Amino acid sequence: MADKLGIYIHIPFCRSKCDYCDFYSLAGQEARMDDYQKALLAHMKETAPLTKGWQVDTVYFGGGTPSFYGEKRLRELLRFVSKRFDLSKDAEVTVECNPDSVHGKMLQALRRAGVNRLSLGVQSACDRTLQSLHRPHSFQQAVEAVQAAREAKFQNISIDLIYGLPGQDQQDWEQTVEQVLALKPEHLSCYGLKVEEGTPLDYRVSRGEVLPDDDLQADMYLWTAQRLGEAGYRQYEISNFAQPGYQSRHNLKYWMGRPYIGFGPGAHSDFGGRRYSFVQDLESYISGVLDGGTVIDASDLIPSRERGSEYLMLRLRTTRGIEEWEYRREFFLNFDPIEQKLEEYERQGWAERHDRRWHLTPQGFLLSNQLIGDLLSIQEEATLQNSLLRLKQGRPEEHT
Repeated sequence: MADKLGIYIHIPFCRSKCDYCDFYSLAGQEARMDDYQKALLAHMKETAPLTKGWQVDTVYFGGGTPSFYGEKRLRELLRFVSKRFDLSKDAEVTVECNPDSVHGKMLQALRRAGVNRLSLGVQSACDRTLQSLHRPHSFQQAVEAVQAAREAKFQNISIDLIYGLPGQDQQDWEQTVEQVLALKPEHLSCYGLKVEEGTPLDYRVSRGEVLPDDDLQADMYLWTAQRLGEAGYRQYEISNFAQPGYQSRHNLKYWMGRPYIGFGPGAHSDFGGRRYSFVQDLESYISGVLDGGTVIDASDLIPSRERGSEYLMLRLRTTRGIEEWEYRREFFLNFDPIEQKLEEYERQGWAERHDRRWHLTPQGFLLSNQLIGDLLSIQEEATLQNSLLRLKQGRPEEHT
């Protein structure tokens, strides 16, 4: 059986930039779409032979705003993936969309082309809030987009929401969640607002605009986890909730440390034991691919011990969590000091153990950066002690 591989295709074009966004995306660059399409196709053609023996089981068009890129270009890219890669018949194929840039005929064409999952960036059900963030749509457009997707026979719709937005209180957030639940999506991603340096929102905050404080954001998060659980959405990652059978297979690749290949400026890959990324510059990417230049921004061979750290850091973002013998078998590291710390977390209500697997609770997810950081420090100390022991015994250090 062929090993499984994910493909991510970055579409960096947007109608407009939202005030909180720090992803690599560009507004007003529609004239470069055709040349960018040529570069993507050429890059995929060059890369495809390297994936021989791998079966692609997820394809994810992210952005930016892929729906703004146009369904004809998206369909061409998907046909190319199907032709040049071993695309499985049951592959999960996701397209990110903004409600203002989709319509019935477009969605029908995407569905016929093989797209079977939509990720809608809704963010809030309050039009005043959407306008303050410079989102290019209203909530009514989001409602209409979901209706159009259902008419196009989409049975897997994810909706993105953000809590902790300017002017938002607990009641506002609860109303947003309830209005979105009424749309009956199969998947919800609920992210706490993070003010990224250099964004317009960062400037607004620096000028005195007030955001919900940490305590209020914590209340929003804990209420969300409880409410979505009551509504039949199982939390499977810090910010992600799904009805049974509708977890994002592509995003799970990132959190479970599975291989994936990215295309486009700023896209990342983890393939062949190496992690690499491409330049975050549209013109450099286009010219690099089409004219034979360099598009790699960074590339690193990841040793086994670093993979062990990633195992802790990424898997503890999920409710699947970590397991002792999985850890020992994969990384040849001692789990005992990790488990001692997890038992301490358990007494605090931050972690739980089920069938020998450890995972964080919603309360633990709120403190995940601190808790996982402590575990990584414990792992590093244990690794150092093991190295010193090897030196005392006159044994060479293993380089894996």
